[in-house]
Amino acid sequence: MFSKYKKTNGAPAPKQIPAAAKVAQASPAAASEPEAPQKAAPVAMRRKITTAPAAAANADKERKRKERMGEIKIEMHRSLLDNLNLAALEHASEKELRAEIGAIAGELLDEKGIVLNREDRQTLNKELYDEVTGLGPLETLLQDDTVNDILVNGPQQVFVERNGKLELSDVTFKDERHLLRIIDKIVSAVGRRVDESNPYVDARLADGSRFNAMVPPVAVDGSLVSIRKFKKDKLGIDDLVNFGAFTEEMAAYLQAAVATRLNIIVSGGTGSGKTTTLNALSSFIDNSERILTIEDTAELQLQQIHVGRMESRPPNVEGKGEVSPRDCLKNALRMRPDRIIVGETRGEEVIDMLQAMNTGHDGSMTTIHANSARDGVSRLENMIAMAGIEMPMKAMRSQISSAVNLIVQASRLQDGSRRMTSITEITGMEGDVISMQEIFKYQRVGLTPDNKIIGHFTATGVRSNFSERFRMWGYDLPASIYEPTVMDPR
Repeated sequence: MFSKYKKTNGAPAPKQIPAAAKVAQASPAAASEPEAPQKAAPVAMRRKITTAPAAAANADKERKRKERMGEIKIEMHRSLLDNLNLAALEHASEKELRAEIGAIAGELLDEKGIVLNREDRQTLNKELYDEVTGLGPLETLLQDDTVNDILVNGPQQVFVERNGKLELSDVTFKDERHLLRIIDKIVSAVGRRVDESNPYVDARLADGSRFNAMVPPVAVDGSLVSIRKFKKDKLGIDDLVNFGAFTEEMAAYLQAAVATRLNIIVSGGTGSGKTTTLNALSSFIDNSERILTIEDTAELQLQQIHVGRMESRPPNVEGKGEVSPRDCLKNALRMRPDRIIVGETRGEEVIDMLQAMNTGHDGSMTTIHANSARDGVSRLENMIAMAGIEMPMKAMRSQISSAVNLIVQASRLQDGSRRMTSITEITGMEGDVISMQEIFKYQRVGLTPDNKIIGHFTATGVRSNFSERFRMWGYDLPASIYEPTVMDPR
């Protein structure tokens, strides 16, 4: 079957699959007498920590089954590499390749006398296909649309994030060598490397997902991998409003802010939805404008016609060829942009970003890591200082206050939900202090028994400092959107 994909030269006979290791039977634990009740400590205000009882017998049976399947898969994979003509596979269709792998795997299983039920055989064929053409055990998680992040802590621990919550998956690697082989397969595809002399790497998967890895000896208990999956379907403003990330009134305000070319910073922590928010805000930019984007890993999905995308580059093996975000930003200023969007400002490029905002590139946007709008301003000051530019504090703050008009704070709350918790305007300087006013905020009022946050969005009652600007551009927002929301106490 499909013999053109099979090597014609005499391939060495595959080694016999070792028998599954016998697991020593654990002796039943002796029943212990209950201890005498002790005097309760004064911890009545502390919550009880409840843990689900472990199904020891079933878990042990499933573990032995997975170990056996893992041994079979590794041996089958080695045999496939010996039998498949890898050069011919480049021109094979997916259907042909799956059929050929299934046929060769079936022959090898019959030769070794290994009997598998239909479900296990289908699973084995799928995993072998993923090993040959994809990223092995990670393929299942990459194809799962409910998974947002994949976090690997060594070969035996793979966590995933679903709906803002981390959970341990049942995906594992055979051993550290297996994990390192998958990492090397990813980074070599984009012309990068990772080893003991260069133990960490950033890369991008074929679908645009962000990939980061750190290998031993820096990673003590096994290689660490994090994958931030790239969403195929871009979330728009309407989607975020429907999900409860912010309200229709806040969306109307943000539309006016973007359309009237205010300079906006999206602030937030890791995984709070900064890039998603930036993507959504960009939908308000007119198609007639020229936009240049600068990112470490290209994630923005702008829908406008006139978009130029740039991606920074790390140094090569010889330590040369680095293109930093600052280099991209300096070059972008010579390319006649109407707006510049920087995926994340985290270093010395901040001074060029602020100067661009101050010198005719109104409507530029970027993201920063900060926990609040005030912390975001402090972060900008620190980044300017780290750039090695000696500037008086008052001049530094004056530069920030004149460049940045709006700070949008995105947060991931303790129940995993993502909210736009604050929209704050920078109104100028009062002495040596940057003056700010909050326009909208998310008001938390409590917590449900299942740890879901109870809260609502509300205006603060402060009228926008840019109301006249909005009106002059044709966005005459009603005064009612600035009125605080009063919740019914019932």
